[in-house]
Amino acid sequence: QVQLVESGGGLVQPGGSLRLSCAASASIFRIYSMGWYRQAPGKQRDLVAAIYSGGRTNYADSVKGRFTISRDNAKNTVYLQMDSLKPEDTAVYYCNAVSPWGDSAWGQGTQVTVSS
Repeated sequence: QVQLVESGGGLVQPGGSLRLSCAASASIFRIYSMGWYRQAPGKQRDLVAAIYSGGRTNYADSVKGRFTISRDNAKNTVYLQMDSLKPEDTAVYYCNAVSPWGDSAWGQGTQVTVSS
């Protein structure tokens, strides 16, 4: 089972930036599809961005042009660069890993709060 550890959350003012990191224990990290999800209070957990083993990316419409997902396979780490943050981006952000054979793992989540 892959272990995921997120970091980088915090409190930021509207218009500010944060970078989230997710370190994975998988020895063959490069073959995993990685994603960032978020869940605000009282709402469902939604996909924010995903990056696949070949490097293709996918974004929710609400974050296109503001967020960038990337991965460093040498460090077994996936990142989410978040710029031009808005109060509606406030949520707990979760890292997700999916193997080619369908196993899925989640991190513990990191809080992002956008407020003045």
